[in-house]
Amino acid sequence: MPNFNSILGGLANVASQIKGSQGSNQNNQGGSSPYPNSGSGYQGGSSGYPNQGDNSAYPNQGGSSGYPNQGSNSPYPGGYGSGQNQPSAYQGYGGPQGGPQGQNQGYGSGSYQPAGYPSGPSQYPQPSVPTMNNTPSIRPVPSFNPNADAETLRKAMKGFGCNNDKVVAVLCQRSNWQRQEIAKAFKVMYGKDLIHDLKAELHGDFEDLILALLEPPARFDAYQLHKAIAGIGTKESVLIEIMTTRTNAQIHELKHVYQQMYRRSLEQDLIGDTSGHFQRLLVSLCAGGRDESNHTDSLKANQDARQLYRAGEQRLGTDESCFNAILASQNHAQLRLVFEEYQKITKHSIEKAIESEFSSDIRDGLLAIVKCIRSRPSYFAELLNNSMKGFGTRDTDLIRLVVTRAEIDLRDIRDAYQRMYKTALESAIKGDCSGAYKDGLIALVKGNY
Repeated sequence: MPNFNSILGGLANVASQIKGSQGSNQNNQGGSSPYPNSGSGYQGGSSGYPNQGDNSAYPNQGGSSGYPNQGSNSPYPGGYGSGQNQPSAYQGYGGPQGGPQGQNQGYGSGSYQPAGYPSGPSQYPQPSVPTMNNTPSIRPVPSFNPNADAETLRKAMKGFGCNNDKVVAVLCQRSNWQRQEIAKAFKVMYGKDLIHDLKAELHGDFEDLILALLEPPARFDAYQLHKAIAGIGTKESVLIEIMTTRTNAQIHELKHVYQQMYRRSLEQDLIGDTSGHFQRLLVSLCAGGRDESNHTDSLKANQDARQLYRAGEQRLGTDESCFNAILASQNHAQLRLVFEEYQKITKHSIEKAIESEFSSDIRDGLLAIVKCIRSRPSYFAELLNNSMKGFGTRDTDLIRLVVTRAEIDLRDIRDAYQRMYKTALESAIKGDCSGAYKDGLIALVKGNY
């Protein structure tokens, strides 16, 4: 007859096996968790934001650092405070390429293409790239050491006053993704926020310059656009400058970042603060759908030139939509042919026609497109000259122009400035600016190589 205790022991073993089997099944199927078992808590990846990786249009900022933890210290909205997850979409606008090993694919190589901000190829379709100059003044420093730079900045701000020369030597000689790495290293090493410390030490235009340099370029563009739109009145010149000169890839990324920062679409805000044909031009540019191939068709160029002539000078009144359709959609090489054909047909430039047929903001917007297509460096050289000529300096414009072009084509712009105004850009800055602010601007213009 079986022992009673052994029977109880057998039943206990069977119950234990059944319980273990149920626990295993729960683990395999997600168990009691209400979220899919994907390791990260989000389905399909480690972030709830689209991972742009190598495909960003903005400067290759590298690594997984994202931009510095701005919290409430940043003048730009939507900063990520401590303890919050930073969206991987902004982990360097170029992701894995950003570190020193990836420089050959970003702005560390000898090939500079205007498809987007200095980084890997865009995630948006771009069959080929317009041929134009694209030489930056600032490239990633090959022997970059974020810890050493963070230590230099810490020493510069330690004690009474701030050593502005050291701040310039570090932050005005590094690429944007390297500045993000420095900010990250600063927080890790000292438990303090770099932007907070800089805001406490710096003042005036120099502070504005340094804070602009520490902001990822997509966020900086978004902030500039929002500031131009918000409040009483609209600063149309900023809208024109940014919307007419950014590539498709930059426009798409800019719209994404703008939505994240302000919880509104960029197109929505442009429509709300502009009107008429100028509004339609901005909406067309905001679509980011310009042909960016180098394909040309001489016959079509002649036809389009005649169409523009019939829509403007040959008739009473102007068909603005015709100008919008052609100038906002065709590639740069094709439009140069259109401009040549227009000159042959009318014996004067397309610029003269626009000036006579249009007025106010739509005229300025169309002229900006034409100038940028003819020579982007010359267009920005003109904007830089406008920011410094006359009484006083428009420092906000000057800072924006230098900061946003430093890693794209500022060396080309400097050459164009010399050719157009018979003086060096550095000399013009010296005549209009002073102190550490002047030194920082000149360091960016001269470059780091």
